[in-house]
Amino acid sequence: MQLLTATSNARLPVKPPSLVSLPWIQVAPNAPYFITENGHSWTPIGQNDAINWPEFDGLFRRKNMAAVEAHLIWLAAHGVTCLRFMLEYCQTENRYIERPAGNFQFNMVRLWDDLFALCEKHGLRILLTPYDTFWMWIRWKHHPYNKQNGGPCACRSQWLLCPGTLEAIKQRLTFATERWGGSGALFAWDLWNEIHPGHAAKSTAGFHDFIGDIGSHLREVETRLYGRAHLQTVSLFGPVLYAHPAVADAIFRHPTLDFATTHFYDAKTIDHPKNTVDSALRTGALVREALAHLHQPKPFFDSEHGPIHAFKDLKRTLPAPFDDEYFRHMQWAHLASGGAGGGMRWPNRTPHMLTPGMRAAQRSLADFTALIDWSRFRRRNLNHEIQLSTPAFAGFACGDAEQAVVWLLRQDKRDKEKRVLKTAKPLHVQLQVPGLRPGTYRVHLWDTVSGCEVGQLQEQVEADNVLSVQLPSLITDIALAVQRIA
Repeated sequence: MQLLTATSNARLPVKPPSLVSLPWIQVAPNAPYFITENGHSWTPIGQNDAINWPEFDGLFRRKNMAAVEAHLIWLAAHGVTCLRFMLEYCQTENRYIERPAGNFQFNMVRLWDDLFALCEKHGLRILLTPYDTFWMWIRWKHHPYNKQNGGPCACRSQWLLCPGTLEAIKQRLTFATERWGGSGALFAWDLWNEIHPGHAAKSTAGFHDFIGDIGSHLREVETRLYGRAHLQTVSLFGPVLYAHPAVADAIFRHPTLDFATTHFYDAKTIDHPKNTVDSALRTGALVREALAHLHQPKPFFDSEHGPIHAFKDLKRTLPAPFDDEYFRHMQWAHLASGGAGGGMRWPNRTPHMLTPGMRAAQRSLADFTALIDWSRFRRRNLNHEIQLSTPAFAGFACGDAEQAVVWLLRQDKRDKEKRVLKTAKPLHVQLQVPGLRPGTYRVHLWDTVSGCEVGQLQEQVEADNVLSVQLPSLITDIALAVQRIA
């Protein structure tokens, strides 16, 4: 097989000019969070999307561009900043970006031209992963990279090892960054979706070299073209960490990767949730575990989660009121435990889209993030270190010497739908947050449901470095943003 060069396909659409120049996203020099190149804090708030799901299907063949643009405007109005997309979607036969291998398809290239232009126009950014490895694995016999279809790879267990496939991966990344890499709408590359031992002859030994090879190649191309490079990560199906602990060195500590991402799928609490509290508790634990793997400070977030077992295997869509609370609880546990943003939901609903309640939750989280200076927030997880006066609430927290984020969740009372009981007796809670240097602190109290500040407290930290806060009576949950007053 001879792969075509990106420039040899004469049928490709003329590359459109960039509409605006969004600032590129980078890692803050002194904190494990993101900033724009202009130095402003930027938080990835969004979800997984797909080019053939209802809200974006109008892009293909330009069937309904107005509806897609209206949706993007609506997302931006709800605080969404980031969309995670796969460059192709292999569940069907008409969304491959190459077919045959090396031949980039006109309609798909134009689709991405249009999507990047619209995201630039409305200030949204894309976390882009070049392969839909889930459906690519399941429907391998149809994929253009399969040797039986004229592609480079004889077996899916050789994806990360086959020299011809590595060359094809580099060619796709080169084509994509030559076409769209100049745009600030490209937040970062997820170089490989859910890297797995099954992709490399049932071994993780080759992960480090694979990531270094394709990551260095892409960075060299972008630096040559633009004088700089977009951020890079590689995502992992979270449970793989327990079966193959050595994978942590590649995912969390590879020198090529700028930030770390995993997918929060937990069989007992997240994949098929029985209530809206245990999933939050597990999210907090998973964030703490992830941060412990980062020997050097680096941004981390969950780039995929959701009730996958309930939806995919049991064919059940969660009732919206339950799912909204499950979603909201997970995102606040994620942020307060030290993750960047609230994590990125895979919809796992019929139809495949987030509910209005989830969008309201994203708006609330986005407004809250303005209360913290992420560009200098050198957080550490404090889930186990904070102290509460009652076990009726669970605590999630992260902080440094001058700032902290805390979220408290009622865990002792449930209603018949297994949500937090809204008619439970209010409780007064005393909170202690360690590790803050002496001084005066402003504590913002945030209602996560209404999405607004409901009060402020001013507290003093003495020589013991502990912030003590007596909170007003609480029924369900509350978020706190803590900042030292200069």
